[in-house]
Amino acid sequence: MEGEPAEPGSFAELLPVEQKYFPKIPVGSTPLWEPENLRRRLGFANLFIKDDTANPTGSLKDRASFLVAAFARKHGIKDVVLASTGNAASSMAGVGAAAGLKVVIFIPAAAPKAKRIQSLQYGARVTLVDGTYDQAFDMSLSYSRTKGGFNRNTAFNPLTIEGKKTVGLEIVQQLQKHGRKVPDNIFVPVGDGVIIAGVYKAFLDLKAMGRIDRIPTIWAAQAEGSSGIARALETGSFEPRPSKTVADSISVDVPRNGYMALKLMRRNAGQAVKVSDDAILEAQKELSSTTGLFVEPAAAAAVAGFLEVRNKLDTDSWNVLLVTGNGLKDIDSAQKKLEDL
Repeated sequence: MEGEPAEPGSFAELLPVEQKYFPKIPVGSTPLWEPENLRRRLGFANLFIKDDTANPTGSLKDRASFLVAAFARKHGIKDVVLASTGNAASSMAGVGAAAGLKVVIFIPAAAPKAKRIQSLQYGARVTLVDGTYDQAFDMSLSYSRTKGGFNRNTAFNPLTIEGKKTVGLEIVQQLQKHGRKVPDNIFVPVGDGVIIAGVYKAFLDLKAMGRIDRIPTIWAAQAEGSSGIARALETGSFEPRPSKTVADSISVDVPRNGYMALKLMRRNAGQAVKVSDDAILEAQKELSSTTGLFVEPAAAAAVAGFLEVRNKLDTDSWNVLLVTGNGLKDIDSAQKKLEDL
């Protein structure tokens, strides 16, 4: 297996903030892995892993925080507020530190300890919420309304989608080295629906510019216990349901970007796959032991989703698994599977 970094391409014309405002922290240009052991075991010669655990704070969320920080610097904003299950919090705290911003965070008390420690280390002000992410989300909006601060919330601030689309732009750029621009399938871990919306935005922008001629099939990989978007794709409507999954980063009662994600999936023949917590932990262990890449449960959901539907796919197809967070962010969940061995 070899990890192949992206060449630092310029996406300036596709972003709403000029490059000079971005803080000097190396976000993006993450590796596209060629997992030879996993390819051989599964029989998919053109399987790739887009490794966004390689971002500075260990998750894809840095892409959104990077753009939010640049916007804040351009407009003289000093305070940023957000709610998070953990990764967006530590991301905004870290990128905010590099940008010289004050960051206020609302996070469920049950969030993994490592993510809380990250945020505190970066100097953010952290409020633990005795409740769910959805409650933390509402508290952060209330804080912004009453005390000010630029709210970064996923599915509230449109800059988060624009920032996250850069992962899709990089996939196209990196695949060109292999004689291909657009994969057949991309598997994306989905909670609120913002990352998948960003991936769609990347391909739709490139298609509108004439740089690609089609949109790949994008799969929303969701935990069974937090599968609002997958259920809505089946039934046509959203039915709020309490979330329960080991994959905290994609655990939401109500997908805040659900309607946009659903619209994009329907218009572009998107697919959804639901996977159990046990399948997520199995996929996490499988990925680690065959590639050397340790990801958190939410990221492993993309791998589990691919494993769930691989028998429906052509073995010659080109597939990209988007992994979004480092496994060291939540070692307690990983330990559960090891204890079963």
